[in-house]
Amino acid sequence: MPHNNENRHGMSETQHPFDLLQALAQRCRSEASGLPSQEVVSETWSGVGFRLAGHFMLAAMGEVSEILHEPRYTALPRVKAWVRGVANVRGRLLPIVDMSRFFGVTSTVPRKQRRVLVLDRDDIFVGLLVDELLGMQHMPVSTFSERLPDLDDAVRPYVVGAYTGDQTALVFNFRALAHDQTFLDVAL
Repeated sequence: MPHNNENRHGMSETQHPFDLLQALAQRCRSEASGLPSQEVVSETWSGVGFRLAGHFMLAAMGEVSEILHEPRYTALPRVKAWVRGVANVRGRLLPIVDMSRFFGVTSTVPRKQRRVLVLDRDDIFVGLLVDELLGMQHMPVSTFSERLPDLDDAVRPYVVGAYTGDQTALVFNFRALAHDQTFLDVAL
């Protein structure tokens, strides 16, 4: 009986390693299953979702520097009713603004559910008290529109557009708020 590397004439048969690799590659191609079809991936916009004055709103990721539970704060004399007070957050004084009151709406949400979105940019350091935090939201870019749904006049100047779908999500413009003289004039 001939040895494995010998042919029937007793001569040694050696295959070149390249030939072995080619044979292996050919066998793999013939036995391989097809690749799954490519899924269409749509571009998404990500932001922080929150509820405010009865609306589902979104904040761009770069707008909010921090999210806090409502901190203890000290009330300030002679300020508008929507300014809750000032809180000490890691050694910095953070003004707390009740955004529902700013929009002329009374919030009925329990205090433990409310959150503070901290803005810390362009010389503005302020905590905006919102009704509820809804976490990260990923919206298909194709559903964005600058045309706004029917909104209260108090809210409209601070909304740059909306994502539509199962629910309309308004994109809140914090820059517009931070540069609005009505928001900046807190004294009575």
